[in-house]
Amino acid sequence: MRDPNKKRRWRLTPPRVLVCGFAFIILLGALLLMLPISNADGKSLSFIDALFTATSAACVTGLVVVDTGTHFTMFGQIVLLTLIQLGGLGFMTMATMFAIAFRKKISLRERLILQEAMNQGTMEGIVRLIRKVIGYALVIEGAAALLFFVRFSYDMPIGQAVYYGIFHAISLFNNAGFDLFGPITGPFSSLTSYVGDPIVNLVAMFLIISGGIGFIVLSELYDYRRTRRLSLHSKVVLSTTGFLIVVGAVVIFIFEFTNTKTMANMPLMDKIWASFFQSVSPRTAGANSLNIPDMRQASQFFIVILMFIGASPGSTGGGIKTTTFSILIGAVLAMTRGKEDIVMFKYRLAKDRIFKAVTLTLLALGLVLSVSMILSTTEDQEFLAILFEATSAFGTVGLSMGVTPELSAFGKVLISLTMFAGRLGPLTLAYALGPKSERELYRHPEGKITIG
Repeated sequence: MRDPNKKRRWRLTPPRVLVCGFAFIILLGALLLMLPISNADGKSLSFIDALFTATSAACVTGLVVVDTGTHFTMFGQIVLLTLIQLGGLGFMTMATMFAIAFRKKISLRERLILQEAMNQGTMEGIVRLIRKVIGYALVIEGAAALLFFVRFSYDMPIGQAVYYGIFHAISLFNNAGFDLFGPITGPFSSLTSYVGDPIVNLVAMFLIISGGIGFIVLSELYDYRRTRRLSLHSKVVLSTTGFLIVVGAVVIFIFEFTNTKTMANMPLMDKIWASFFQSVSPRTAGANSLNIPDMRQASQFFIVILMFIGASPGSTGGGIKTTTFSILIGAVLAMTRGKEDIVMFKYRLAKDRIFKAVTLTLLALGLVLSVSMILSTTEDQEFLAILFEATSAFGTVGLSMGVTPELSAFGKVLISLTMFAGRLGPLTLAYALGPKSERELYRHPEGKITIG
C-alpha cells in the first residue's frame, strides 16, 4: 500500500534544491570539459577527471588533476570560469540576477531557497542582499582585473594580460584557486613566481579576504559610514579573520624562516609577503606563493588547521567557518572561567547557536577523518599528505601537497564528494538527505553524566 506521506516527505525542500542544483551544474560542466574542444591535445578528457575538475570549479576549491593553463583550451578555461562564478556566488543568486533583470517577481519558495543558499536566518531583505552581492562581486572583480592587467602587461602581451587579469580576479574573489600560469612558470606553479611582488600579493589577498568574509559583512562595511554600526556577526567575523591572518603569518614566518627549500634565501620583505599570503590563502583560496610540498611538516599541519576553520558564513569559502570557531573558543573560555553564558562584544549567545556550532564541527571532523582513513588505505601516500588533501577538499581550499594528480579513480570520486559536501555544508546535506524532522510532543527527564 502506497504511503500517502511519502511524496510530502521527499518534496524538494530548499536544501534539496541546492544539492540538486549544484549536482546538475557539476554534471553539465563535466560533460563540457570532456569535449575535445575543451582540451589542448584535441582529445576527450576522461569522465572521472572531468567530473573531478568540474566539481572543484563549481565548489570553488581549486584541486586539479591536470594543469589548467596547459591542458585546457580557452573554451575549457571559460567553462571553468563560468562554473567558478556560478559556484562562488551560487546558482540561485545568478538565477535571481536574471529574474531581476527581466522584472520577474521572486516567489516565496525562491526566497526560501535564497535564504538557505546565503545562510540567512530570515527572508527579510534577501532580494536586496542579492542585488548587493552581485554589485559587490562585479565591482571588486572588475577593479582587481584592471590592477592585475596593469601588472601582468609587463610580463606578457596586452591581450593575454587582459585575459589573465579577468580570470584570476574571478578565481581569487570566489576563493577558487585556479590559475593559468602553467605555460609561463610550469604546471601547477600557481603564484610562486610572484612571491615577493607587492601588487600581486596585495590584490590577491584583498580578493581572497573580501570573498571570504561574506557578503553580509561586505554590505555592512559599505554602509558603515552612514550607519556607524556593525552587527555582532560582522564584529566576530572581522576580529576572528584578522586574528587568524596575523597569527597564521607569524607561525608560518617562524617555521619557514630557515627552510632552505622555501624562504631561507629570500629577502626579508619577500618572507613577510610569503608568510601573509600563505596565512590568507588557506582560508579558502587555494593559490600559493610557496611550494607546499617543500614546507616543513609543522607548517603543513598548521595549514590543515587553517583550512579546517575556513572562511565565514555567506561567503564563497568553505570550512566550519570563523563564527563556528569563535563560538567553540568562547565555549572553552566560558567553561574554564565557570561562566554559564558565552558573551561576545557584550552579547550573550543563544544555546541553539552553540549546539549548531558543536554539531557542525563534529560532522566536519568526522567527514575529514573518515575520508582520510579511507584514502590512507586506497592511496600510496603519507598520512599527512592525505589528511592535507581531505581537509583541503572539505574546506574547498585547493592547496595540495602533490597528491591530487596521483589519486586513484576511487580517490578522485571520494575527494569530489568531499568537495561537494564542503561547499554545501554538512548540515545542509544532512537536512537535504534526511527525513523531515517532526516536533517532539514530550521531553524526557533530565539525567547527568560525569565528564572529565
